[in-house]
Amino acid sequence: MNKLVNFIALIMALSTPFVFAADVDTNAKDQTTTKAPAFKAHVLTRSEIDALLAKPEQVIFIDVRRPDELTAKGGFPVYLSIQAKDLEKSLAFIPKDRTIVTVSNHAARAGKAADLLASKGFKVAGAAGTEGYEAEGGTITKITVPAPKVADAAAKPTDSAKLSAEAVH
Repeated sequence: MNKLVNFIALIMALSTPFVFAADVDTNAKDQTTTKAPAFKAHVLTRSEIDALLAKPEQVIFIDVRRPDELTAKGGFPVYLSIQAKDLEKSLAFIPKDRTIVTVSNHAARAGKAADLLASKGFKVAGAAGTEGYEAEGGTITKITVPAPKVADAAAKPTDSAKLSAEAVH
């Protein structure tokens, strides 16, 4: 019995380095492998975006983010806002005679939108991420949402309030 215990201990001691080596090798592969983007569109740099912004009559920026993202993070000074989920059914509203830049926060949704537009025959310069553009020193336009006018709402009775008051009399 003692020989069996010694034999098992010897096998475990000899096999331990191989187990750890396999684990280290797997981790090394995970760290060096980068996930390819889920789109083909070129992600524009700040200088490329600035060059396009300098010719506003030739370009249109299509921001595919939700309205709350636009107000929270800001965007480019002039844009057409079409959420990513609505882009395909809004193609008729997009001018074909301008170069298109699609915009999102980090360019992921914008890249997919750019691919869609390019496949439909639009001239697409690429995708832009507002956060990347700002990190490269670009200036993003911050949108301030006006506060609701509470005083006006209380001062003016609604039509339904008027009807209710008239019905009582």
